[in-house]
Amino acid sequence: MSKDRTTTYEPLNAAGGVLYKYTAGELYVLLIYRKDVWDLPKGKQDDGEDIRTCAIREVSEETASKPPRITHDLGTTNHSYTDKWGSFNKTTWWYAMTTDSKHFSPQRSEGITKICWKPVGEAFGLVGFDNLREVLERLIKVIPVKEPSHNK
Repeated sequence: MSKDRTTTYEPLNAAGGVLYKYTAGELYVLLIYRKDVWDLPKGKQDDGEDIRTCAIREVSEETASKPPRITHDLGTTNHSYTDKWGSFNKTTWWYAMTTDSKHFSPQRSEGITKICWKPVGEAFGLVGFDNLREVLERLIKVIPVKEPSHNK
């Protein structure tokens, strides 16, 4: 689908995170299911909010978890879209994160219906957007797929 050359795309900032953990030495990531697509938790930046705070807040809200800790910067993704509020060029800042939370609940008011931990290799095949696969690629460049032996 090509962009209409007359459409003005307003800039929009968002942030999100890839919650990760090791189970039996294997790297798992937390996925959310929203609008019939497996996704990563993320959301729009509030006025006056710094981008890292946005990422922590959005992940915590969308998963009903304790505020996570950022461990690594995973860069940004960009995409443009049009909805009932207008046309936007969205830049999302991504972070690798950990949490002490053991229980998670989907934020149904945001259309999230499921949350689950998946091995990172399986997550590549589940996420619904190419830019999310890029984020997962960046994650495995900074977080080992197998738990380092000194952490066992």
